[in-house]
Amino acid sequence: MIRLFRVFVPTSVVALLLSEVILIYTCFVAAAFIVLDVDPQVFLLYDNGLARIAIAVVGIVFGIYFHDLYTNFRIKSRMLLFQQMGVVLGAAFLIQALLVYLRLRELILPTWLMIVGSALALVFLPTWRIFYSTVVLKAMGSEQVMFLGTSRIVLEIAAYFAEHPETGLRTVGFVDNLEPGAEIPGGEFLGEIRELRDIVTRLKPDRIVVGMAERRERLPVNELLEMRLSGIHIEDALTTYEATFGRISTRDLRPSQLIFSTELGPHQTRVMLQSVYSMAIALIGAVLALPIMILVALAVRVTSRGPVLYRQERVGKDDVPFTLYKFRSMFVDAEAESGAVWAKKDDPRVTPVGGFLRKVRLDELPQLFNVLKGDMSMVGPRPERPVFVKELEKQIPYYRQRHCVKPGITGWAQINHKYGDDIEDTIVKLEYDLYYIKNLAPALDAFIMFHTAKVMLLSRGSR
Repeated sequence: MIRLFRVFVPTSVVALLLSEVILIYTCFVAAAFIVLDVDPQVFLLYDNGLARIAIAVVGIVFGIYFHDLYTNFRIKSRMLLFQQMGVVLGAAFLIQALLVYLRLRELILPTWLMIVGSALALVFLPTWRIFYSTVVLKAMGSEQVMFLGTSRIVLEIAAYFAEHPETGLRTVGFVDNLEPGAEIPGGEFLGEIRELRDIVTRLKPDRIVVGMAERRERLPVNELLEMRLSGIHIEDALTTYEATFGRISTRDLRPSQLIFSTELGPHQTRVMLQSVYSMAIALIGAVLALPIMILVALAVRVTSRGPVLYRQERVGKDDVPFTLYKFRSMFVDAEAESGAVWAKKDDPRVTPVGGFLRKVRLDELPQLFNVLKGDMSMVGPRPERPVFVKELEKQIPYYRQRHCVKPGITGWAQINHKYGDDIEDTIVKLEYDLYYIKNLAPALDAFIMFHTAKVMLLSRGSR
């Protein structure tokens, strides 16, 4: 895996992205030689042709990204793949139409070049992706991973490797003190811990991931040290889990691992820098979004009685409470009888206009002023209500630690996990929050804000 923007990305995904950029660019350059009456080299080199093509290529790549085609690697239907690519190329035409509307003619591709280039891309893009997933991925090979132990997170990691061959990691089996002939979901039982040296000599794994279910079991320290010095990569299952899922597992996490960690954030310099660019982005966003906020305020006022803004106490950095602002999306006194409860699907407390605002996240716009006040950042763990925080701190280990940074309008948990209304979902979101706190950096914030735009446009996870 490659680490980009503080996020672990499979090498195969990066290779696919780069290869498709080159392929799309080649299709449009070839179209220039097919359709242009003038010398194509003059257009490409002296008439801004390469830059014009680059705009079309970027638009197509973004379209592929918005269709999750760099996340969902498996091709379930070739016909569906061609249809999706057709929609993506249609979006590229809309970008060209927008450039025409803005009268940026120096950035627009000639009509027939755009048509022929898109037609070539429609043929070659899906064909290349099918070839890549069936041939290239196998040719790239995979790293052989052996698991020492059969803890819950080890089984989760192995299951993920089996479902996602694009990770380039393949499970060769498990070593643990189990009964002979034991069956393990997602892999083969290779033998007991005392046989580790012989098993490694026979199978020659590239990596050994250690994750024993019982901490009382004797860890073969000497054998592992010898294997590490021989060139085999050895790592703790929690480290593998973090790289695989983008979150920190709290189930087998010990306080000592946090206390003595040299990587545990947040780094104070990055926190100070985050405050600066959050303020700047919030100010620009508030100015640009002001006309939209006025329209939303009118819609809320006209369609239901009550105030336009909804004010609610939330828990901020260092457990300090603050008042969070939102456009009101519920009926007045919605919790008068039920008390404080989590939002749920098809919540009857939500007004018709409020349902739309939540779906496209417009109800969150007033939180830009929370950022300007210094209560929040653009990115961070979502702030929770005090009544819920008190209960969750009792039930979930490490929950209080999420308050060591400012809460955010959006966050790592929000772009990676659905809206949850139970303890299990809260634990998963906490694991994402802990990953974010550990890796807090401008690059990760930029990635999250970019991905948030996708979540908003596709109306995912709203409730």
